[in-house]
Amino acid sequence: MRFAVLGSGSQGNGTLIASADTYVLVDCGFSLRETEKRLLRLGVNPEQLSAILVTHEHADHVHGVGLLSRRYNLPVYLSRGTLRGMRKPIEPAGFLAGGEQLQIGALNIGVIAVAHDAQEPTQYVFSDNEQRRFGLLTDLGSYCERVLDGYRDLDALMIESNHCRDMLARGHYPYFLKQRVGGELGHLNNHQAAFLVAELGWQGLQHLVLAHLSSKNNLPQLARQCFVDTLGCDPDWLQLADQDSGLDWRHIA
Repeated sequence: MRFAVLGSGSQGNGTLIASADTYVLVDCGFSLRETEKRLLRLGVNPEQLSAILVTHEHADHVHGVGLLSRRYNLPVYLSRGTLRGMRKPIEPAGFLAGGEQLQIGALNIGVIAVAHDAQEPTQYVFSDNEQRRFGLLTDLGSYCERVLDGYRDLDALMIESNHCRDMLARGHYPYFLKQRVGGELGHLNNHQAAFLVAELGWQGLQHLVLAHLSSKNNLPQLARQCFVDTLGCDPDWLQLADQDSGLDWRHIA
């Protein structure tokens, strides 16, 4: 199994997971042309995609879903709440809910319900025929034991490390937006994300990717240092997915 990131941040998100000839795209927050360009950068023709999964209805995650799915006749899976929240409805191939499992080609997908200010947000854990496991966990403001249980025993994890608490507090966002971003239905800050990974146990991870970093309320070096201080890991081992270049393919042995 392998994974790559088209881009991660408030301007657009997309993560690609592959096993054998199965390619699943999670979210598509870019225009059709930009999505095609970023897929080709990773050596993937859009016609190779097997399906699109959607985490929630915010524009930076769904902007290109409808166009991409129609252009290449791709099935889309999402929660009923996410479909209700989308400004431009699509025709889903099926609905997902927390606790369910979905099989797409060589990939099994576990659906995890999360706390975010959306209608029915979900995140996903992927496993292949060799029982290698990759967890995608972004866009949540808090977590509970159920979320921890869903993300234990992973081989790789991509987790949101959205903002620095101090930068958000001192920044220029209006008060209501600071409350939204930093609230229980907002986004994980650096410390929350690092503590979550510490609770899960990180020593068995082949890859740990920090994602969805705010361009206004975080800095890559702050996010990285927070994880180093919390976990005691090698800073060079940590990987960051950014808005423009995303992240090239990472293989899970």
